[in-house]
Amino acid sequence: MIRFITTISTIILLALSGLAQPAERLYHISVYPTNGKWNCKPGDKVKFNVLLTRCNVPEGDMELTYDVSEDMMKPHATGKVKLHNGVGTIEAGTMKNPGFLRCRVYMKKGKHDYQGMGTVGFSPEKLRPVTQQPSDFLDFWQKAFTDARKWDLEPMMTLMPDRCTPKVNVYHVSWANNDWGSRMYGILSVPATPGKYPAIVKLPGAGVRGYNGDISHSEKGFIVLELGIHGIAVNLPGNVYHNLYNGPLKRYHSFNMEDKNRFYYKRVITGCVRAIDFIEQLPEYNGCLGTFGGSQGGGLSIILAGIDPRVKGLVSYYPAMSDMLGYTANRAGGWPHTLKDKKFHTKEIMSTIPYFDVSSFAREIKVPGFYTFGYNDMVCPPTSTYSVYNVIDAPKELQITETTEHYAYTEQGTAAWNWIMDFLRGCTASQKETTDKRQS
Repeated sequence: MIRFITTISTIILLALSGLAQPAERLYHISVYPTNGKWNCKPGDKVKFNVLLTRCNVPEGDMELTYDVSEDMMKPHATGKVKLHNGVGTIEAGTMKNPGFLRCRVYMKKGKHDYQGMGTVGFSPEKLRPVTQQPSDFLDFWQKAFTDARKWDLEPMMTLMPDRCTPKVNVYHVSWANNDWGSRMYGILSVPATPGKYPAIVKLPGAGVRGYNGDISHSEKGFIVLELGIHGIAVNLPGNVYHNLYNGPLKRYHSFNMEDKNRFYYKRVITGCVRAIDFIEQLPEYNGCLGTFGGSQGGGLSIILAGIDPRVKGLVSYYPAMSDMLGYTANRAGGWPHTLKDKKFHTKEIMSTIPYFDVSSFAREIKVPGFYTFGYNDMVCPPTSTYSVYNVIDAPKELQITETTEHYAYTEQGTAAWNWIMDFLRGCTASQKETTDKRQS
């Protein structure tokens, strides 16, 4: 029974991590613009083609249900679309302002439900966050980090022999956070060959989970810290995390949201900054560091890059916590979507969120980054992620995969990892060149 629970828990947490991929199904509904263009201008009329296939073959004549909505808003149009030889067309209308228009198509076959969707952007490059950066934003965080560092780092490293390889040493590690007895934990992978290496901080998607160590990327010459954010060890049995996620840490992302000094993510962010303090004291570290993450981890990747100058570059998949106040302007806001319910539009919550919204940190980014997300994402909707991307005033590369939901294609993962590894290799080479010039 324990093994079964652990397996189920692992599957659930993988899905929540923001890097899972969808399972293939017998029937597939494709929804895409008839003109083949995923972007248009406000006022343009949009039509969607619908293609129903079974084992990749168009599936005859039938009628399917559809709805049309602006990103994360209630449908403003519903109806039936008739398919001929598996193909039909839907008149979806237009939008007056920048944003995203989504068409979802549904089918029930036996006991199984199927859904397909397509989303078109209306001048998404013009989107800007509803959330505004507080005037004392930098002062607030500087004080938070200063207060946290009053506690000695007290780094601890425990070798995990069963996970080590001839090329990589793996450790369960921890360090002090922002209060007495408060610690952060992670799995550290370090190349076994003596030398100096760049570092990657892998930030987690939402949920509660353990880690095994990123041996594959450490073998390529990188220190990799897989970071847990909850202040609990990350080498425990899987059922422990399952129980925590469904018990004491259920909806942790909303804990104390009414108070910026007690909000759950304050200790998360200070702990992430102190993770860099931890890396800095490693004798193998060469001074070049990047952040990497998807969903919640994508948001934290931007947060760290915006607030800590020791971060030299970043990768962010579909960042969560982006423009969370979007719902107050009747448009999509970012995960965790607390503000979708108007009862949470209190003065206290709405004054807290801007200190933690990814858009506030994005405005401070000065370093290069690689960003990727899709238009069909209803966890971290494109209205929120594009709004954040648009305020970043630094070298940036964007890979849009219009058809993805809250997952990444293999090609996105390959591009992201190649980008961060190439960037850090370049940083290392530049650093060595500067050192050589100083010594000559």
